[in-house]
Amino acid sequence: MTPLWQPTNDQIDTSQMADFARFVSRDASLQNLPSYQSLYDWSIDDSAAFWSSVWDYSGVIGERGSDRVVTNGEQMPGASWFPDAKLNFAENLLRRRDDGIALVGLLENGERKTLSYAQLHCEVAALAGALRSFDVRPGDRVGGFLPNIPETIAAMLATTAIGAVWTSCSPDFGFQGVMDRFGQARPKVLFAANTYLYNGRYHDCREKVVQLAQAVDGLEQVVMIESHQEQRSSIAIRNEHSYAQLLDRHSDQPSMVFERFDFDHPLYIMYSSGTTGVPKCIVHGTGGTLIQHLKEHRLHCDLREDDVFFYFTTCGWMMWNWLASGLASGVTLVLYDGSPFSDDGRILLDAIDREGISVFGTSAKYLSALEKSGLVPSDTHDLSSLRAVLSTGSPLSHESFDYVYRAFKQDLLLASIAGGTDIISCFVGGSPTLPVYPGQIQCRGLGMAVEFWDDAGRSLGIGEKGELVCVKPFPSMPIGFWNDEEGVSYHRAYFDRFDNVWCHGDYGELTAEGGVIIHGRSDAVLNPGGVRIGTAEIYRQVEKLEEVSESLVIGQDWQGDVRVVLFVVLKERSILNEPLQDAIRQTIRSNTTPRHVPAKIIQVPEIPRTLSGKIVELAVRNVVHGRAVINQDAMANPEALAHFKDLVDLRE
Repeated sequence: MTPLWQPTNDQIDTSQMADFARFVSRDASLQNLPSYQSLYDWSIDDSAAFWSSVWDYSGVIGERGSDRVVTNGEQMPGASWFPDAKLNFAENLLRRRDDGIALVGLLENGERKTLSYAQLHCEVAALAGALRSFDVRPGDRVGGFLPNIPETIAAMLATTAIGAVWTSCSPDFGFQGVMDRFGQARPKVLFAANTYLYNGRYHDCREKVVQLAQAVDGLEQVVMIESHQEQRSSIAIRNEHSYAQLLDRHSDQPSMVFERFDFDHPLYIMYSSGTTGVPKCIVHGTGGTLIQHLKEHRLHCDLREDDVFFYFTTCGWMMWNWLASGLASGVTLVLYDGSPFSDDGRILLDAIDREGISVFGTSAKYLSALEKSGLVPSDTHDLSSLRAVLSTGSPLSHESFDYVYRAFKQDLLLASIAGGTDIISCFVGGSPTLPVYPGQIQCRGLGMAVEFWDDAGRSLGIGEKGELVCVKPFPSMPIGFWNDEEGVSYHRAYFDRFDNVWCHGDYGELTAEGGVIIHGRSDAVLNPGGVRIGTAEIYRQVEKLEEVSESLVIGQDWQGDVRVVLFVVLKERSILNEPLQDAIRQTIRSNTTPRHVPAKIIQVPEIPRTLSGKIVELAVRNVVHGRAVINQDAMANPEALAHFKDLVDLRE
């Protein structure tokens, strides 16, 4: 294949990935590691030496305690990384104390706020003092029901600075969706915003906060961030405190003294999507999260102090936690809260130029929507600061790869990345030293022993599709699930299918170029005639058509087999007539196989999604088969499920 982008020799040589290879090659016991593949192989074959080198190279602040890097290093679960180490997460993220800009907060209405590293340090110290005054102790939980604003980052850092555990949901969650999460984690203190702005509309949060204050067992204090005060309601909240007043009250706090905790000290409680049951409460540890993010940011994204780093995310998605860790590399974080399509889709493009964003993170959905809208950013924006675009959330199609290089700029690293909340990081992603091929994720992440297996547990070769597994432990594995003392639920989630092997639930393949293609979630894989088909294979073909805005595909049980059913959302003034159906089927047949061709094509007005923007194929499949869909509060638009119920076309 011809690459869409190839780094120059100078770009390769000056990258931190190449510098890290030189760093570890100084060890006399190592041969020179001239290629990414050789570096990757070493990181898997000698994982203890690799992660020890990441600690040293990235300058983790803390005490190693001994030379032990991992114990029970062949056990999943059971491996313990840096068992004698002591460190503090917030101390590592606040290593800068100067006047350089740490945070830029942007709102949809044009409001802008900045905090320097010195100011952020002072704000965190004050909030940590406030939390201590509330008798928050190490291991206690602190919740955030907040937009993506600078105060959210400060509250998280204050929480982790004192060894408490941070857990968050975005304010667009319904009450039951928040209760399904915070009701399990039981935060002692809740940070919340009175309102948030999205798509030109103010949304009052106070009523939900009142309900949470009454319903969450163990919740003692509520700290309210007052924004858009003209929009706020006057509903009283039990034990309410003003964020601004708390800062004033504790502004005389001395410089932070960070207590250091075990490498596996709990840092975050994250949540699974909750669309197939009560959300799993996934507990991630301090050291594993930190060292994995440092590896991904410094080596795979080449983040440096002069970078301006942006990711479009909410506080209910792990990409917010991943973005926040960019502070450990000394970058400026740009936070945005609002619709990404505000101002006719130009608001985030304007931010690239205005803020000098160098690394721009987004979703495959956003890039596809920009292309469908006809926007050509290079015609309307300068984009000279931009050197990398990151994409996740769903597989990035060949067409979106082409669009970025055609419509943004050619000298650009486009890194499709994939992992998940389960590991709060990536299994596969980008590298500044590798070419970009259309439709491919560049590489497997260093230290991540990723393979693709068939149902019998056989490791598959290049171009063979199977389950994404990880065959060796890695530091950012969860330390467990909340309220799962025996580890039964944790084991069932990842290790039941293949003993001592992490089975992630993605379906994909390795490529001849050394990259990876993800074809979708394993539980959404279609199985007509016993042949497994990844949903992304169909989406890629369907969304080539100008008339199709987006699509969703499921397998419907039919006459003892499974038939492929495709739902499409069409652009305005487009009609799903017979010629368009023929065009869809012909496009799929010509570029895949006859088994990919849908038996039924049905137009719907919208596609249901999770709050993080992922389509919910399983929920639609349940509706089509007359089964209940639980936890609809985990969805951004649960009302869309009604479009799939009792469809006449699916009875014949």
